[in-house]
Amino acid sequence: MTGRLGAVLAAFSLSLGLAGVASADGKSSIDYSKYEWTEINPGARWSPRAGLQALQLGKRIYVMGGRTPRPPSFPPIPGDSDIWGDVWASDDLGVSWQRILETDDTSHWPARAYFQAVKKDGRMFVVGGQNFKVEPADCPPFALDCPPFVSKSDFFNDVWSSRDGVNWTQHTADAGWAPRAGLSSVVHRGEIYVFGGSFNDDPAVIGGPPVRIYYNDVWKSRNGRDWERVTESAPWAPRAGAVAIAKGGYMYLIGGEDGFVCEPLPFCDPPYFNDVWRSRDGVHWEEMTAAAEWPARPGHQCGVLQNRIICFGGFGLLANPMDIWVSKTGATWELVSTSPWNAQSPEEIKYDFDAIVIRGSGRGQRPAIFTFGGDRETFDFGDPLNYLRVDNDVWRYSPPARSRHGR
Repeated sequence: MTGRLGAVLAAFSLSLGLAGVASADGKSSIDYSKYEWTEINPGARWSPRAGLQALQLGKRIYVMGGRTPRPPSFPPIPGDSDIWGDVWASDDLGVSWQRILETDDTSHWPARAYFQAVKKDGRMFVVGGQNFKVEPADCPPFALDCPPFVSKSDFFNDVWSSRDGVNWTQHTADAGWAPRAGLSSVVHRGEIYVFGGSFNDDPAVIGGPPVRIYYNDVWKSRNGRDWERVTESAPWAPRAGAVAIAKGGYMYLIGGEDGFVCEPLPFCDPPYFNDVWRSRDGVHWEEMTAAAEWPARPGHQCGVLQNRIICFGGFGLLANPMDIWVSKTGATWELVSTSPWNAQSPEEIKYDFDAIVIRGSGRGQRPAIFTFGGDRETFDFGDPLNYLRVDNDVWRYSPPARSRHGR
């Protein structure tokens, strides 16, 4: 269950001293409760946005795509947003940024949000996603049940790659899998995997038909051009907004959603997931847990740091979850913090941000998770402008700095 109850239970668990205590299954011997959040850049040069992607290629970090909600108009347009196709680069771990490609440059992928970017063989690959378009519905006169707008968003199943973020190659305009957003993608055993995602906008956000479709098929490609469907229906429920990671010879699917709202609020269970699955080949899946200890959610991120899966952030229908969870295998989880981004309240928790893991180096650079941008919208109907709360900040989550004496 998400929301305030989840935050209260999380805080109570933390007070019991769970963080950093090794358990019988060896969950953790590292005291993650001592890890620190540092704001690297409170306002990068790229526009505040959600549904963006970030990755590191060589020594350079890239940020690209995403959506920025526009201020209200009259008449109101549901989901009205600027959609980005720009690419920004940082050579100093997120402190400073330069734009290396404009949104309106027609030599690369069309602007989009809620897509995936992965890296393989020295190249970054962009797959899937959507833009946002609505148009007035063709309603008959005096039709009270006709929505004012219908969704006309484009959904993508193209694949592009680049070595430098400037020069892009389109490998295919149609990968074979259905166009989709909120998909999961990971590079595993030398192949790009795509699974899950959704097609059509959620009527709770955009309004009007058609019905949103969710997927649980799995596809793979070695080159981004030729795609093979490895299963039409995985054993996990169709969903969007799930996290995919690779660890220990497996790829993992973590959380997600198959809807946006539920009724009646606040007494219903949101259509969100907190199950964890893993697979070696995309065909055979093992359910590590049907219900992890953390509240179900979409829009979160997970990374593999110090051989542990670390998950945080995400969307809660009543309040965004204030917690950070760690697991070795995805089967059992321990709570290590209730303040990601040093948050003091759920209004400071992000979702639809992106995160990357920096492994560290022998020159004193600590292994860390970096986060970029994200959405902090809440459903506070007393604040009609809260949907504009998107970020362009950069944060680092890392072990504490050692003293001069190594303590």
